[in-house]
Amino acid sequence: MTAPTPPTQPAGHGGVQSAGWYPDPWQVSPFRWWDGHMWTAHVGGEAQSKPKVPAWTSWPVILCGIPMVIISVVLAFSQPLAVALGFVPLFIVGPVMIWLDRVEPEPIESKVHALLWGAAVATLVSLIVNTVVGLATSESVAAVGSAPIIEEIMKALGIVWMVRRKELDGVMDGFVYAGWVALGFAIVEDFLYFATAAEADQLAGVFVVRALLTPFAHPLFTAWTGLAVGRAVSKNKPIFPSILWGLALAIGTHMAWNGALVIGGEMGNVGLIGLVALLFVVLFVVVAVVLIRFRSREQQRFTALVPFLAQRYGLSAGEVQVFSEWRTMLRTRKSLPKAQRKHFDGVHAALARLAVLYGREGELDHATEELLRSQLHEARRAPMA
Repeated sequence: MTAPTPPTQPAGHGGVQSAGWYPDPWQVSPFRWWDGHMWTAHVGGEAQSKPKVPAWTSWPVILCGIPMVIISVVLAFSQPLAVALGFVPLFIVGPVMIWLDRVEPEPIESKVHALLWGAAVATLVSLIVNTVVGLATSESVAAVGSAPIIEEIMKALGIVWMVRRKELDGVMDGFVYAGWVALGFAIVEDFLYFATAAEADQLAGVFVVRALLTPFAHPLFTAWTGLAVGRAVSKNKPIFPSILWGLALAIGTHMAWNGALVIGGEMGNVGLIGLVALLFVVLFVVVAVVLIRFRSREQQRFTALVPFLAQRYGLSAGEVQVFSEWRTMLRTRKSLPKAQRKHFDGVHAALARLAVLYGREGELDHATEELLRSQLHEARRAPMA
């Protein structure tokens, strides 16, 4: 049986409706937030003020971001080159994250939130815990013992937060959000490492190792947690305890890497460090192959489901022709004016998320389907060509 077509705007008022709380047309909650253009994921038990924070941030990010901004500004004044070089991994890892996310594009605001979670929440809590452990024991114990545990737990919470927001839909989303959270953490951590190295006149060497040779270290560790969470969501299973095996692998690989560097450094064993670096490269290649396979699988699933989605949601023959062939879709997007690409990307994102939704095991989440249907309808209202 065909699902009812959702209302494109709040009923009962003539004209285009302003942003506000209106009765939820799908009765998931008493009220749902209409942003002036489309229904959003914000729901509530009573009509109240508009959502208190924008989608690209959250209260944990705001609270932890204040001290981290202060620390970063102080470092920028004392060691400006160190802070500037800390952004280099963003231009190395960032494009890879964007490429991985092209099949089912996540909202920009959500990816920014993941980046800020890593830079603010994960970094601040880890900095406090590792400092306390280092003072109570030694820097080596903090590096090998506390750092891998607290850092991976805090980065994992950033991934779980996206599940809470219902933005994480499957395995690839788990990888993508894990990568952005880890990248945010790595950038701010590099601020601290590079500033310390600059004071010791060792900035060049530390920069080459951390920013150029191992920029994917943190994303590689946290990828295991993202994989575990993404698999749980795709199979409609609870995140806990499914997340534990991914978190254990993330902590284990992180601990092995830090431990080898500490032991090799204390013994002056360059060979040991080189061996670990080689193993790191092998692990990176393995994860890269897994990611490429997952991306290829999602791409094939998306294009295969386009005819079904077209029939269910009323796509035109031209849209079916564009979205059912990956290269045609990329060529079409490239040929569009910049102003029209936003609407094209909106249609693509809604269709891709619907494809992932239908690929999940278990009963279909009708509330999410109706929200995505609304977003698809809004994106299609503007001509793409």
